[in-house]
Amino acid sequence: MSFPPPRKLPWLLLFSALIIVADRFTKALVSTHIALGEAITVIPGFLRITHWLNEGAAFSLFADSASPNAVRWGLIAFSALAGLAVLIALIRLGSRISLTTIALALVLGGAIGNLHDRIRYGSVVDFIEVHIFGYHWPDFNVADSCIVIGACLLLLDSLLTRKQPEASVVETH
Repeated sequence: MSFPPPRKLPWLLLFSALIIVADRFTKALVSTHIALGEAITVIPGFLRITHWLNEGAAFSLFADSASPNAVRWGLIAFSALAGLAVLIALIRLGSRISLTTIALALVLGGAIGNLHDRIRYGSVVDFIEVHIFGYHWPDFNVADSCIVIGACLLLLDSLLTRKQPEASVVETH
């Protein structure tokens, strides 16, 4: 008698939950220890921990909209639908741990982390500020990082060559 392999979905969902916890913890830490608009230099000219509120989408897109409430609820709706789609994909693929399922778990955790903030506070705390060769990258957070890393892993996974199963040859005599 053979048993189906155990599903890995609980482990993947635990990974997403850990991302949510890390995101909430870091945002709370920044919010309680760094005044809004202030920063702590970690690596001069390269990395600072800041405290900013982002009412827009990624990279503060739509933050200066004439209809901030519409932007907020639009982002909430989009994030909820995207998170649901990622969860459904994760449930369908959750029988094994792969590059795809790890990427989906990263995206799910990040999406829920930022969705929580948008619903509860109306904005997202961004606190990682990076400067590279004089270029200032828009501030971001743990959830943003996980979404971007997950998206990059999905792209990488889609570009990797797949070994096609060999067609079985039926011999006839």
